[in-house]
Amino acid sequence: MANTAKQRSTLPGFGLAMGFTLLYLSLVVLIPLAGLFLKTTELHWEQFWSVVTAPRVLASYWLSFGTSLIAAVTNTVFGLLVAWVLVRYSFPGKRIIDGLVDLPFALPTAVAGISLTILYSQNGWLGRYLEAIGIKAAYTPLGITIALTFISLPFVVRTVQPVLQELNVQVEEAAATLGANGWQRFVRIMLPQLLPAVLTGFALAFARAIGEYGSVVFISGNMPMRTEITPLLIMTKLEQYDYAGATAIAVVMLVVSFVLLLLINWLQWRSGRRHVLG
Repeated sequence: MANTAKQRSTLPGFGLAMGFTLLYLSLVVLIPLAGLFLKTTELHWEQFWSVVTAPRVLASYWLSFGTSLIAAVTNTVFGLLVAWVLVRYSFPGKRIIDGLVDLPFALPTAVAGISLTILYSQNGWLGRYLEAIGIKAAYTPLGITIALTFISLPFVVRTVQPVLQELNVQVEEAAATLGANGWQRFVRIMLPQLLPAVLTGFALAFARAIGEYGSVVFISGNMPMRTEITPLLIMTKLEQYDYAGATAIAVVMLVVSFVLLLLINWLQWRSGRRHVLG
């Protein structure tokens, strides 16, 4: 009995802490989401389907999810590279670059959008050179992708960086003495350990990009059927007092995002389990 009581007291206050956790999550997450679904019930199924499958709405889905996916994949590759450089190398100005990674966190999204528009517009500092070679960035899906890449980069870097710092360099050195080249060491030794963190960073970057609004509205041009993202379309319906229509579109975004994140988390769990068993 004494041992049982001792085992149960390993997590003191667990019941109270769990109660506060569930209460907090309910107030912040579950109740607002439940209200979103309840508001959608004001529409009949035919009305709901008509709203969420309108051509303009479908075009915004493709644009939002497509550009978010491209931005997340881009940041997964280059974010891993940035984290690698910050962890494995020492160079002048390293602290400054490390601090710049967090700039999208601190910078207001509207300011980021205005800055990117100034840079990539037709007469912008970078846009004029892109225009010279036939590439138009601002007011196109490319500009949206640039904005989403900018705001979601820190999620990958800050997720992968601590894992890189904890990797055992001696294992890599041992593999090198056995004849493994740099690519073999990365693929067979480092990547299995980094994969869960990389997938987490990808999921966070993707989720952040899907819901982004402030940094996109300036550089996108907001042209229906071409450069209108779904969050902007939701805001448009709210301004028109079409609350049921706005919540219907938001529910679709929520469900699709949840399914995608659930799939990514499952892949992360599988990769982590495979690494432990291996």
